[in-house]
Amino acid sequence: MVLRMTEEVSTQVPADDFQALEEKVYRTIEMFKSAREARSAAERDVKRLRQQLEDREEEIETLRRETVRLRKEREEIRGRVEKMLAQIESMAEEQAAS
Repeated sequence: MVLRMTEEVSTQVPADDFQALEEKVYRTIEMFKSAREARSAAERDVKRLRQQLEDREEEIETLRRETVRLRKEREEIRGRVEKMLAQIESMAEEQAAS
């Protein structure tokens, strides 16, 4: 029965048409392999980029906290300097008055 079906197919489809179809199938397989490799590469890139983004977000948060800390420290130092300047000015006024 299989032999009869093979004979029928071979009589219905010329050899050139079958060869062209076979080539198309192989090209399709190669395109599928290439697409799968490209997808894998894209997935690796996405994973790497997501990790880089997460790292940058952590770095940004660390820098924000440090900025807040430095601003507070600057305001504290400014207050201390203003207090010292006020004391110096007071001393200079006392000395000028005497």
